[in-house]
Amino acid sequence: MTSEHHALLSASDIRQLADILDLRPTKTLGQNYVIDPNTIRRIVGAAHLETTEHVLEIGPGLGSLTLGILDAAHAVTAIEIDPPVASRLATTVEQWRPDSAKRLSVIEADALRISHDDIIQARPAVADEAPTALVANLPYNVAVPVMLHILAELPSIEHGLVMVQQEVAERIIAPPGSKIYGVPSVKIAWYAEATSAGNVGTKVFWPAPRITSGLVHFTARQPPNTTATREQVFDVIDTAFAQRRKTLRAALSKWAGSGAAAEEILVAADVDPKARGEVLSIEHFARIAEQKQHRDAQ
Repeated sequence: MTSEHHALLSASDIRQLADILDLRPTKTLGQNYVIDPNTIRRIVGAAHLETTEHVLEIGPGLGSLTLGILDAAHAVTAIEIDPPVASRLATTVEQWRPDSAKRLSVIEADALRISHDDIIQARPAVADEAPTALVANLPYNVAVPVMLHILAELPSIEHGLVMVQQEVAERIIAPPGSKIYGVPSVKIAWYAEATSAGNVGTKVFWPAPRITSGLVHFTARQPPNTTATREQVFDVIDTAFAQRRKTLRAALSKWAGSGAAAEEILVAADVDPKARGEVLSIEHFARIAEQKQHRDAQ
């Protein structure tokens, strides 16, 4: 089952579908549709999907990528926020892949608000289990929140590929110590290891965005071994980066209760109080949260 053996939506097919729906892509929903079949094949290839997998697709739009994923995987649950677009997707799959229609389920919902149970209950009948892969074309303004929400809701996700604005892609994959390393980089590292899977130019989209897109591949990993909760660790991350130019002693002073308390917690976590948040890994932040937890329990 490879997408190379099947026709995919062309630019004229996409425009025809948009006309049927009287659709004018909006900036609000970040609607930029891929109109190049070769780009679809490239994205699907970079996602490294198994033929047995149940894939969660976010932002399927008019179905270009959905068809490609159905050619490579066993089942697809697609989440689409725009009602007319969501209601058309199954029809498009029936027309282009009549044999694959039963392997698709479409949920009309906001991916930021969807729950684990919503996804499991709406999965295709052929999918016995929760999705193990995520493939998404995400608007830049919600890309990181959507990724974090889905990874929190669906621990079954083992790997995936997201297409986001190039700048967002660079932030997600940035390592500790780099200038653009920040909250997105650290929080996603709690769930997964993210790497670049290349860039996508503007001409393969309709309407063409002003900025290049980046492909990010990720593989799930175990969170750091810590007694602190994810919420406690993320709270430290948010606090440290809210004033990223300050030393950790200063940035965490209010959170810890005082500068002296912050210094004690940092030293106990084996972190230099004079360091800044941008040099710390997710493991460092987990140790800081754990030391605060110990201190509060005393």
